[in-house]
Amino acid sequence: MKGLISAIRTLTIIPVPGKESENLSSSLPWFPIVGLLLGLILLGISQIWTGFFPIDWPRGLATVLLAAAIFLTGGLHLDGLADWADAIGSHQTREKRLTIMRDSHLGTFGVLALILALLIKWITFERLLSFGSTIWLLPVFVISRGMMAELISTLPCARTEDGMARAFVKDVSPQNRIWSHTITLCLCLYLGPSGLALVGVGWMITRLLGIYYRRGFGGITGDLLGTTNEIVEIILLMICALSGEFILRYRGWSWLF
Repeated sequence: MKGLISAIRTLTIIPVPGKESENLSSSLPWFPIVGLLLGLILLGISQIWTGFFPIDWPRGLATVLLAAAIFLTGGLHLDGLADWADAIGSHQTREKRLTIMRDSHLGTFGVLALILALLIKWITFERLLSFGSTIWLLPVFVISRGMMAELISTLPCARTEDGMARAFVKDVSPQNRIWSHTITLCLCLYLGPSGLALVGVGWMITRLLGIYYRRGFGGITGDLLGTTNEIVEIILLMICALSGEFILRYRGWSWLF
C-alpha cells in the first residue's frame, strides 16, 4: 500500500496517512487507480450538484468540475504543459529547452497553452454533461494517468541531475509497466470495446509522444510527463465528447449480443 500512498501524493493533493514507498517506481501500477479516484470524485460532485440544484445548467457544472479537477491535482500537469509550451515556443537547442522548462516564470506560449487546454476541457465537460455521458470521465482519467507509467518505463531521463522523473526511473522494472497497463485495461474493460479502444488510442498517442521526447529532449522530465497526461486526457475527452450519444449506444458488452 506504500506504492498507492506515493501515487496519490504524487498525482494529487489529497491527504492520505501512512508512509510512502522508498522505491517510487512501485507506485506506477497505482497511477491508473489514482485516475479512477479522481474520476469518481468528479462524478460524485456531479451527482451532488444534480441533487441540490435540480436545474439544467451544464455549463455551470462543467465549470465546477474543471475547478475541482485543477484543485485536486494542484495544477501539477497543467504546469508541465505550460513549461513544455514555453520550451518548444523558444525554438532553442535541446539544452536550452530543458533550461526553460526549469524556469519558474511563465511565458506567452505557456499562457496560451493553459488557456487552450482549459477551454477544451470546459467545452468537453459541458458536452458530456449535456448528453449524460460523464461516465466516460472514468476511463479518460484512468488512461491518462496510466500512460505516464509507459513513458517512465521506456524512456531515460532527459536531465543528468536529479528531478521528479529520475526518482521514478531509478528503479523501474518491466513489471511496473505490465501491471500498470493490466490495471488500466481491467478498469476500462467494463465499458466494453469502446473502453478498450480508448486505451489503444491513449497508448498510440503516448508512443508518438515518446518518440518526440526522445528526439527533441533526449528523454523525459517531470514536465514532459505532465504534458503527456494533459495531451492524452484532452484528446480522449474530445473523442468522447465528439461522439455524443453515439458512444453511449456502445457502452458495455450487451450490444454485441
